[in-house]
Amino acid sequence: MGLLELLAVAVGLSMDAFAVSICKGLSVKRVSLRQMLIVGLYFGGFQALMPYLGYLLGSSFSSLVASVDHWIAFGLLCLIGINMIRESRGPAEELDASFSFKAMFPLAVATSIDALAVGVSFAFMEVNIYPSIAVIGIITLVLSAIGVKVGNLFGARNKSVSEFIGGIVLILIGLKILLEDLGVL
Repeated sequence: MGLLELLAVAVGLSMDAFAVSICKGLSVKRVSLRQMLIVGLYFGGFQALMPYLGYLLGSSFSSLVASVDHWIAFGLLCLIGINMIRESRGPAEELDASFSFKAMFPLAVATSIDALAVGVSFAFMEVNIYPSIAVIGIITLVLSAIGVKVGNLFGARNKSVSEFIGGIVLILIGLKILLEDLGVL
């Protein structure tokens, strides 16, 4: 996987966290740098941790499915992308104004579940995991911190658009992986 593909995956994965960050920004009257960093660290940290866990899981059985790994990567990325698009069409989620562990931990886990599946596909594609999770974590941290500020300044109108775009990006990356492994590209 090249750097541009990795950046696209990282941005696509971060869109759920970005959307929730916008909502967190909406929940407070004035947003502080501390709040932006809390959100960025939670979401960026979990977006880095989950692909690593998925990679470890996928590596343990990748030799058993090597002949169909491109189909698995394509399927996982498409399912994640379709789910993100579906969520972009649903009602906005209500979030409280708390930035405590109790409020942030479930949000960080929920927004990073799809990254676990991406980590499994990374194992099948034999991606170098450490730089990959660093890029995913850093991009998610930055976009999530920005999302808090954007939500506080501009409101919820960007939430569904960011989820929709993130879903499309992941589907296109999955399609590219499939077409490359089939020899079409």
